[in-house]
Amino acid sequence: MKSNTRLIYIVDDDPDDRQIILDAFLEKSPQIDYVFLENAETLMETLYAAEAELPALILLDLNMPGMLGLHALKEIRANRQFSQIPIIVLTTSTLHQDRKMSYELGASCFLRKPDSFVELVDITDCIVKLWLHEYHHPQTQFPPAEKL
Repeated sequence: MKSNTRLIYIVDDDPDDRQIILDAFLEKSPQIDYVFLENAETLMETLYAAEAELPALILLDLNMPGMLGLHALKEIRANRQFSQIPIIVLTTSTLHQDRKMSYELGASCFLRKPDSFVELVDITDCIVKLWLHEYHHPQTQFPPAEKL
């Protein structure tokens, strides 16, 4: 399997949420490829499919019917083939325990779904800038590690 640096998997059981998240990403990042998955089982099947391209990032809801997002997170992190894919939990949960467990199981980031579309656009823009390295500003220069 190869990694696609322009591909984001959006895993959410709510079709309205998937559409709103896509709309938010498209506001500032139309060049990214998006794949929608309705549940964690489909996510795992897609990752294990031999012809699948690995995504640059997984955006994962926690509360879905069937396999919960936390279980998928645990399974992905346990598999060396997928363990390096950044996973951002994007959820309506406000429970401290969900945040704690997400990080303990290897989430790269835990974000609560915002109440406004404008906030969601800001969040998705930050996600692309922080996690999809290909799209960092080309004039950003960092000194070589040995000079730090």
